[in-house]
Amino acid sequence: MDPSVLAWALAQPAGSRAAALAAAYTGGTTRVSFEGRTVEYRSLDELGRALAVLCGAENSAARRPSVTLARFSRERTG
Repeated sequence: MDPSVLAWALAQPAGSRAAALAAAYTGGTTRVSFEGRTVEYRSLDELGRALAVLCGAENSAARRPSVTLARFSRERTG
């Protein structure tokens, strides 16, 4: 498990999916309950991969820079 992913998940609000996954991972259990649902992971490794995917999905928009290009000319056409 990437420590930065775990740190991100532990910093999420209590009751969120990421916080629930992080609490289960750090507690050594593979059963996670959130929003009235319970999920049983096969291993801590699988739970860690799910957490990494969730972290990547949440942070992917923040990593994509927005670029706008504009072109101007002083020449008159027409």
